[in-house]
Amino acid sequence: MKKLVMRIIACLVLIAALPANASSDFRVTLLGTGSPNPNAQRSGPATLVEAGGVRLLIDAGRGTSVRLWQLGIPLSKVDVLLLTHFHSDHTVGIPDLWLTGWVDTPYGRRKTPFQVIGPVGTNRLMSGLQQAYADDIRMRLEDEKNPPEGVQVSAAEFKSEGAVYRKDGVVVTAFEVDHGDAIKPAYGYRIEYKGKSVVISGDTRFSENLIKHAQHADLLVHEVATVHPDALKANPGFKRIFDHHASPQQAGTVFTRTKPKLAAYTHLVFLPDPRFPVQTVDDVIRQTRETYDGPLQVGADLMSFDIGEKVEVKSFKPQ
Repeated sequence: MKKLVMRIIACLVLIAALPANASSDFRVTLLGTGSPNPNAQRSGPATLVEAGGVRLLIDAGRGTSVRLWQLGIPLSKVDVLLLTHFHSDHTVGIPDLWLTGWVDTPYGRRKTPFQVIGPVGTNRLMSGLQQAYADDIRMRLEDEKNPPEGVQVSAAEFKSEGAVYRKDGVVVTAFEVDHGDAIKPAYGYRIEYKGKSVVISGDTRFSENLIKHAQHADLLVHEVATVHPDALKANPGFKRIFDHHASPQQAGTVFTRTKPKLAAYTHLVFLPDPRFPVQTVDDVIRQTRETYDGPLQVGADLMSFDIGEKVEVKSFKPQ
């Protein structure tokens, strides 16, 4: 009996010593944190959400497939792609993900249809891509004998807010955001799993509806844009772009009003003009602190967040 008691005590000590999120199976990875800027350090917007055995991808910007394979994840193992809107920097990675994920290689081998969910316009986008790559598909079917099911597309559109995906305890809810009067539809997503929640803002200016749907999330991932004031005055095009996004001060107000366990930035829009200093990550943090004093992380490509009793941040270390 004494030995049994000692073994139980030893087990309890071991459990207590484990990290808080040792058993967490809810993870968010920022595959791409950049903008249309052709920057090798920041790929185009894309966020991977892994919950249990489900893999969701939010948007597929430039470099998405490369980042997935850096993590050792075959492109065919993404269960569904969810689109926030149809700006090219959020969609140019789709053909690569779809077609490269089909070829008979360790990073491909999709044998079931490529699933895409998004607002109205998703069917048109995917139909257009199928037409654009019809010759490639025909040649690969004949020459490489890839399974025809793996290149098929299963696209689903939603017209309004609400739950758009459910599987194995994972619930994804779409909500409207404000990316500008002419940029519609535009949506964000709230992903819930085992009582925890992650919110992806999508591209948006300051949005009351985002604040409504992001209350008390464990992790709120928000876009941000910043530009030197003189560059903003000197470039009318910069002003038009900047007006479609949230400034650090505005995002900070969103964080203050939603109170996430951790606020994180992605899709960092730095507008460069060689005549003026380019804003930096330090500038983004400083400007955010004007309106928010809570936990904050500026995202980088392949940074991940484990969602458990606390949110743990991990940087990617190449093998």
